[in-house]
Amino acid sequence: MVVCGDNALAQRLTRELAVVYEQRVIVVLPSLRGGDHGPQIAALVGDPATSVTAVEARVPDDAALRAAGVAEAAALALTSGDDQLNVHIALRARRLNPRLRLVIRMFNRTLGDYLENLLDRAVEVAHPELDPSAVDASTTVLSDSDTAAPSLVAAAVVGSDKIVHADGMLLRAKERALGAVSRPGGRGDREPLCTLALLPEGGRRRGARARQYAAEDAAEEDVDGVGPVLLPDEAELQGLAPGRGAVVLEAITPRDRPNPATGRLPRLPAVRDLGTLFSPRLRFSLGTMALLVTVLAGLNWRFGQGGPLHAAYLTLLDFLAINEPNVKEPDPQQVLQLLASFAGLMMLPLLLAVVLESYGAFRRATSLRSPPRGLSGHVVLLGLGKVGTRVLDRLLELDIPVVCIERDPEARGIALARSRRVPTLIADVTEDGGVLEEARIKRARALLALTSDDGTNLEAVLYARQVKPELRVAMRLFDDEFALTVYRTLRDTYPLAQTRSRSVSALAAPAFAGAMMGRQVLGAIPVGRRVLVFAAVDVRGNPLLEGRTVAEAFRRDAWRVLALDVMERSREGTPRPAHAPGTAPAGASDDGASHAVGVGELTWRLHPGYVLRPDDRVVVAATRQGLATLLAGAPPEAHAAAAAEPPGLPRQPRP
Repeated sequence: MVVCGDNALAQRLTRELAVVYEQRVIVVLPSLRGGDHGPQIAALVGDPATSVTAVEARVPDDAALRAAGVAEAAALALTSGDDQLNVHIALRARRLNPRLRLVIRMFNRTLGDYLENLLDRAVEVAHPELDPSAVDASTTVLSDSDTAAPSLVAAAVVGSDKIVHADGMLLRAKERALGAVSRPGGRGDREPLCTLALLPEGGRRRGARARQYAAEDAAEEDVDGVGPVLLPDEAELQGLAPGRGAVVLEAITPRDRPNPATGRLPRLPAVRDLGTLFSPRLRFSLGTMALLVTVLAGLNWRFGQGGPLHAAYLTLLDFLAINEPNVKEPDPQQVLQLLASFAGLMMLPLLLAVVLESYGAFRRATSLRSPPRGLSGHVVLLGLGKVGTRVLDRLLELDIPVVCIERDPEARGIALARSRRVPTLIADVTEDGGVLEEARIKRARALLALTSDDGTNLEAVLYARQVKPELRVAMRLFDDEFALTVYRTLRDTYPLAQTRSRSVSALAAPAFAGAMMGRQVLGAIPVGRRVLVFAAVDVRGNPLLEGRTVAEAFRRDAWRVLALDVMERSREGTPRPAHAPGTAPAGASDDGASHAVGVGELTWRLHPGYVLRPDDRVVVAATRQGLATLLAGAPPEAHAAAAAEPPGLPRQPRP
């Protein structure tokens, strides 16, 4: 495995590949003695327990890639934050080794999709002799900010869930009591797919509010040395207290959008929307002027000759000063003409005011808004870089009000905040202590500190704690030991408040490592400081899956089969209905409705007795160690351990 870069993601990815997957890793970086994380990577190179070497090159050109063994490597990860540099290296590497598996970090998702198609097609055109089934020369474009954004949002928003988007499906992990999980009669699209983790007891906490946070604190840190149990056995959940906390996986089907063919007319814009263009005083002046013209037209109709339309026409001519003088008309007609002329004179400054206010309104629309005075229940987002931009996009998708704080007026997320009319403050929280008060931190529901500087994030969180001790906060910290120390200190100082510390590179590294191992990693959901990875795994040739039932393929604290990829078999030419035989829930008939998610490519709630076939492709939830065992093809010692374990259910004949 070859990793290019000297940033936080490169360091964690190298450790992930070398320690978890036990792979030989070669890192290409400018220097082991300097740079962003050169010394940290040097520590991995000098560790005798890992197989990590390094190639120092200022620019990863062809010579550096050849020195790193790209021509014979299985996979290459490009972790630079520069999209253009990653594209350049990817094109060079694909030319040197058409069999190479590429994993590219890119922020621009549109460019990433084009690059995936381009590099994959280049292999097919230039090397038609390669067998696609035997050579996994795929290109995977991932974004660390996209991978970490759902977890960061979930860590800060009260009542929100840990969400992962994958292949058109929406999965969320939600903390519930065991009594609520087993409660019958729930909604079909909200019934738990499985139990991801069993949370430890809340310790010696007392009180209703303390019990509310006990499960979350237990997931964040071990309680009395006992951490959460990941992927527990269903039999293990029987007999436990109904109030015991658990993390369950739920699939949310997208709501049907309204059909435009139903004939419903679009709702007209409300009159109150004019307030964004004209001030109340100007609207009152315009209304008064219209009422005056209407009264003059009525009087003209009363004292003149002709119908109401003719009287209104003459009044408008007098109002605009384009009518002939009423010299030969009666006195009332002459007085009305003079009044209409005076009203027309007053209309000129009123029209000028309309033009000026409209121009000012359009200018304000293109500028950044200030936080409204009555704003409450919002999230204060500190930092609008790559990660902050993705988090802001997620918060807006959830219709959560946001107030942003950014020091750099040219940051990536400023354009998004301006286009979505998000209140944004251009200020430095470390220099101006009143910035958080201006962001209405006292009435906020949470604070997300997501700058790239750990000191800035910590300073903002400590200041916010003084202003509002019960505020829920989530900060971005790289160092795990430092993050755990900060968490413990803030938890002990503010026991009823919720504090979360997350590392973007730690959340993204499992997805990058899984993609380098040659399998499609759909996403990752953190449970405390551990991570559960969701991946699509081929059954063929894997003794831990092939020929086993779904129950037999389960391993506690390692992996669990969640769904069957129905469309994968259709692509291979094997017709398969949306509801595969034997995949109905236990106790249901074989022709019952399937619980497909998204666009129907996945079938959930597989029957425990369903036998996994060689041409199946399954979606699994696994720990990093468990996924490493599956992707490594199950080493001999794992085979022996798996064969020694008793099966969960007896094998059933194939339907």
